[in-house]
Amino acid sequence: MDLDEAARRPIWPWMAAMVIAVVTVVVGGVLVVQAQALAGDAERRAAAPWAGASTGAASGADLTVAAQTAPAETAPSAQPAAPAPTEPAVTVAADPTWTAATAARVGIPARALQAYASAALTMAAQQPECGLGWNTLAGLGEIESAHGTHAGGVLRADGHPDPPIRGIALDGTASAAIADTDGGRLDGDAAWDRAVGPLQFIPSTWQRWGADANGDGVADPNQIDDAALAAGRTLCAAGEMTSPTGWRRAVFSYNHLDSYVDDVAAVANAYARRAAG
Repeated sequence: MDLDEAARRPIWPWMAAMVIAVVTVVVGGVLVVQAQALAGDAERRAAAPWAGASTGAASGADLTVAAQTAPAETAPSAQPAAPAPTEPAVTVAADPTWTAATAARVGIPARALQAYASAALTMAAQQPECGLGWNTLAGLGEIESAHGTHAGGVLRADGHPDPPIRGIALDGTASAAIADTDGGRLDGDAAWDRAVGPLQFIPSTWQRWGADANGDGVADPNQIDDAALAAGRTLCAAGEMTSPTGWRRAVFSYNHLDSYVDDVAAVANAYARRAAG
């Protein structure tokens, strides 16, 4: 090759390739942050004034809102014990009219969306710097258990999946090995831990972030209001979620796989687009 000819070749194709590579790394996070903002705009267009927080579930609401797991499977044969009593969390409930309309538009069961939206509002009141959007929680719920309907199940009006959802035994065969940490109280397995409920919490994580969001005096990972608020606490503990880097860091803290983060981003973005109409 003529060296003079080589020297005259333009360098812009190489620079363009470098730019494309950098953009590819961050685009998933950028889209989700944009989606959360888009969803927030849609929420604010119909938002009622903020009022005092309420304890418990969404009844009487006057507000409008804008997980370390293995694949889910059917429940083990052992019956877990009832979760221990817990002080109810102070929560902010989503407007039922918004919930019903948005659930129909985006294709999420209304009972599940009520939990996600109320959890997002509650975290906005408790940790406004986090910036958690309801569509991110909905993305987690879809990936983890199809909003409590895994394997043909249903999400009951009380927020419990029927049948209950349990992950595989975390015995090291197809997952990390996590020996039992709760005596089978939550997951019905006294030998190995299993992921539990619609947001697939393992017992040790639930012990740290578990919440009683529906006001029944029990923090129960099988109940979707409780699980959604606990998921919000888990995500926001990783820091702000208003930047692409922060959003990806938070979701990665829930399940340490980049492919998982990408999957949640795709679902969350889709929900935000549908909500915006």
